[in-house]
Amino acid sequence: MRLADKTAIVTGGAQGFGAGIVDKFLAEGARVMVADINADAAESKASEHDNAIPCTVNVADGDSVQAMVDAALSQWGHVDILVNNAGVTHLPAPMETISDEDFDRVFAVNCKSIYLIARALVPHMKARKSGAILNVSSTAGLSPRPNLNWYNASKGWVNVATKTMAVELAPFGIRVNALNPVAGETPLLKSFMGEDTPEIRAKFLATIPMGRFSQPHDMGNAAAFLCSDEAGLITGTLMEVDGGRCI
Repeated sequence: MRLADKTAIVTGGAQGFGAGIVDKFLAEGARVMVADINADAAESKASEHDNAIPCTVNVADGDSVQAMVDAALSQWGHVDILVNNAGVTHLPAPMETISDEDFDRVFAVNCKSIYLIARALVPHMKARKSGAILNVSSTAGLSPRPNLNWYNASKGWVNVATKTMAVELAPFGIRVNALNPVAGETPLLKSFMGEDTPEIRAKFLATIPMGRFSQPHDMGNAAAFLCSDEAGLITGTLMEVDGGRCI
C-alpha cells in the first residue's frame, strides 16, 4: 500500500497505459480521478473501483483543465499526484506531408496540456510544499523513428520540460519525472505502426531486445514507484520502460 491515503489525477486514464496506472495506484491504496476525453470510458473505468471517480476533460483546453482540477480539490481537498498520460500521435508519414491539423493536435495534447495542468495545479502543490508529477513521454523522444517526426519532437519536448519542471519545483518539495515507454498494447499501437499485421509487428518487435511491447501493468508498476515516497530523492529522471529499446 505504498500510495495509501494519496490522491491522484491520471489523464487519459480510461484505457491503455493510463488504465494500467489507475489500476496499480488503486491497488496501492490511492484515491484516483480517471480523467479522460471519453466520458463513457471514464465512467466505466471508475465504476470498477470504490476509490475512483470519473472526470471528462479535454486536456488541450484551459477551461476544461481548470474544471478538472477544481473537481479534484472539491472532492478531496488536496491533490498529491498528477500523471500527465493523455497523448496522441499522427500516422507514420514523411514529415512534410503531415497536415497542420495533425501537427497542432499532437502538440496541443502532448505538450500544451502539461503547461495548462501545471498552471492550474502547481500553485496548490507549492502551497502544500509537496507533490509528485509524472509525465508520460516515449522512447520516440530519445531514439526517434523515421516518419513519426512531429510526434517524436513532441515527446522530446516532454523530456526537456520534465527536467526543467524538476529543477524549478524542487525547492517547493515537488518532484517531476517522466516515463519513456516503447510502444505498447494500447489503442495507439496501430497508429504508430501505420497498420497492424503480423509482419509489421515482427519488424517492430525486432528492435526491442526483450522482444515484447510495453504493457499497461509495466507502466503502472513504474509509475507507482516514481510517485511513491520510496522515490523521495528521485526527480528529473526519464525512466525507460522499453525492454532495452534505447540501448
